[in-house]
Amino acid sequence: MRTGDSRALARAISTVENRTPGWSDLLKELFPYTGKTRGIGLTGAPGAGKSTLVDQLARHYRKDGQTVGIIAVDPTSPYTGGAILGDRIRMQEHFADPGIYIRSMATRGSLGGLARATADVAAVLDASGRDVVMIETVGVGQAEVDIVRLADITVVILVPGMGDDVQSIKAGIMEIADIFVINKSDHDGAERVEREIRALQSLATRGDSWTPPIVKTVASEGKGIAELNSAICQFEDHLKKENLALKRSVQNWQDRLLEMLRDAMLEKAKTQVDDRTLARYATEVAEHKRDPYTLVEEILKKCVGAGASPAPEL
Repeated sequence: MRTGDSRALARAISTVENRTPGWSDLLKELFPYTGKTRGIGLTGAPGAGKSTLVDQLARHYRKDGQTVGIIAVDPTSPYTGGAILGDRIRMQEHFADPGIYIRSMATRGSLGGLARATADVAAVLDASGRDVVMIETVGVGQAEVDIVRLADITVVILVPGMGDDVQSIKAGIMEIADIFVINKSDHDGAERVEREIRALQSLATRGDSWTPPIVKTVASEGKGIAELNSAICQFEDHLKKENLALKRSVQNWQDRLLEMLRDAMLEKAKTQVDDRTLARYATEVAEHKRDPYTLVEEILKKCVGAGASPAPEL
């Protein structure tokens, strides 16, 4: 994988995403090779043109001689459990380019716009030596803020003419933007969206003294892509100049470590409480034979105290 074998990369990503045996050992081995790529997260409401923008950015980086990894997180089919939109279909002309690796991931029920294994897949792409890794989120709107803990640069994409525009989503993704993109800026209302963003920026200042720039694009025609890349470079320079990169990384890892601990505890609990037992507990709680708070405390004690021998019955 480290030598550029795309099949080995695909197998590594599948191992990590599907949590097949050895996935954690693989990530442990790869971690020393991570931390060198430029991670760009792109988020925004459905229909904002995220996939098209990612496609155009990928073209820009390839012309510059950089290798690219793309993670496109799609909604999950309620029937098959797979990704139902398939961004790889929209970017199929890149298939013949070994310098671009595209992976679609299903959310599999995760909230926040990302799949649970997205961070690990990004780490694999990072370790493989990709210069740029772009993560395109599902596009669920206000709750889609997990990307800020994973990407070095977060790009929020807005488009004119979507109801109340900025006001409707300001409580969620507006606060996480390092760069704003007004895509489809040739449509009516683009100036209004820009004014609303400026108004919101005047009400609150960021702790890192950075004012997110507003870049207008028409991604379908490739317009504004160079300006967007320039804004990304300016933000990276700002992080280096103010020595903020490490501080952001520490904060992000604090959040991610808590998330990893939460996932690990949940998996541990699942090994201790099978579906049949869980159904029995749920029945007892529903019938008010026991309270859920004491029950959860007992399950946690059971998980923490579980060793080589099975834990006693509650």
